[in-house]
Amino acid sequence: MILTLCGTSDARELAVRIKASGYPLLASVVTDNAAKSLDEAGIAVRTGRLASEQMIELLRESNCKAVVDASHPFAEEAHRNAMRAAQEAGLPYIRFERSSLVYDDHPMLTVVSSYEEAALEAQRLKGSVMLTTGSKTLAIFAKHLLQDPDIRLVARMLPRKDNMELCEQLGIEQKNIIALQGPYSSDLNEALYRKFGTTVMITKESGKTGAVDEKVNAALAMDIHVILISRPELEFGDVFTHYDGVLDRLKELFSYEKEDHDGL
Repeated sequence: MILTLCGTSDARELAVRIKASGYPLLASVVTDNAAKSLDEAGIAVRTGRLASEQMIELLRESNCKAVVDASHPFAEEAHRNAMRAAQEAGLPYIRFERSSLVYDDHPMLTVVSSYEEAALEAQRLKGSVMLTTGSKTLAIFAKHLLQDPDIRLVARMLPRKDNMELCEQLGIEQKNIIALQGPYSSDLNEALYRKFGTTVMITKESGKTGAVDEKVNAALAMDIHVILISRPELEFGDVFTHYDGVLDRLKELFSYEKEDHDGL
């Protein structure tokens, strides 16, 4: 059994390919929506966050032979838990990650290393700030930007009930909420920027599959300041940005296991 941490569209595709290659796997996701997508593909799935201790228990109970971490590039806690659990269980850890995007130097693009730094930069720039980093860190931006009379904070996020409730708790008005399921085309990004008079856009460097390039390029073309939060820097070990790399690594690991069996 291979434990595969999923949650993004490319992680789902990787899980489908692992299954098609004949490997038994269990997918682990956080949301019911992600679980439904995997279940429809005939993949065994469990739902909910896992602490490292819970993951170790799951690895042992399921007799897992490897951990494939295909969770979101910014799921830093999930990465650390998976690496720790694999190490404690004595199993190989394989990281699959979307390719990073590379942007040429642009006078309207600022790269920062944290959400806090992004909020402070937006506070300095003022204007109509469109936040596209999701709900998990919304409180950080609300703290720095929401009460500034020279800033309009617009939150763009998934249309989920808990997201709307969080906006209400933080004091973000309905007129400043964009609740849509992506991906967004360049045309839609441009239309939203115009509608909200966006002067600053904040996003994470999640990779091409996350449609980051469309919203960044659309913003820069409209002379909108872009604040790009870089990925967390972690030492993963085996990292692959293509599905074939993961499948080749699994083939190598499982062929060694077969050779060890044959030699007994």
